[in-house]
Amino acid sequence: MSTYKLTYFNARGRAEISRLIFAAAGQEFEDIRVEHADWPSKKAQTPLGQMPVLEFDGVKLPQSLTIARFLAKQFHLAGKDNLEQAKVDAVVDTITDLVAALSPIRMEKDEAKKKELMKKFFEADLEKHLQNLEVLGKLYGDGGPFFVGNHLTWADLRFHSFGETFLGINENCLNNHPWLKQNRAEVQKQPKIAEYLKSRPKTEV
Repeated sequence: MSTYKLTYFNARGRAEISRLIFAAAGQEFEDIRVEHADWPSKKAQTPLGQMPVLEFDGVKLPQSLTIARFLAKQFHLAGKDNLEQAKVDAVVDTITDLVAALSPIRMEKDEAKKKELMKKFFEADLEKHLQNLEVLGKLYGDGGPFFVGNHLTWADLRFHSFGETFLGINENCLNNHPWLKQNRAEVQKQPKIAEYLKSRPKTEV
């Protein structure tokens, strides 16, 4: 029987998409959460000196999106055929563009500059990324609430995961995007996802 071990910090971060995929699939896995103080002693045990790492049947996989894409394919959440998988990847890559735009702002050390950059991001830059995601959802979603093919894929789970981060910073950021709000609501209504969200450890990020 195949076994899965997912190692990451005690946070949502880059591992949460994989945890959500496990939850949606109803697949048991070992959720190994490393405290920051313990990380230096464990770093050399990872393939690239970074987390998350998935260990599957003794093989260690690095890179958060590689892990998530592998799991999505394992549990039939990657798209029903090659074209659907390409559509899912297009949505995932568009979310990655959004995350990449926010990440350096969150890492900014100067608090005054960070506040200014964050204000600009939420007032201007974020809107274009969200519009792009709505375009893809309406283009590929067959009239339903999910991004691709009117059924749940890991694209929906990825948007839910990072949408949680954006909403945590600005709870009104999706107010002009009813389709995206509905998408998150539909994900949260999935029974296995709802149970996971209720029972998972509470962390700030």
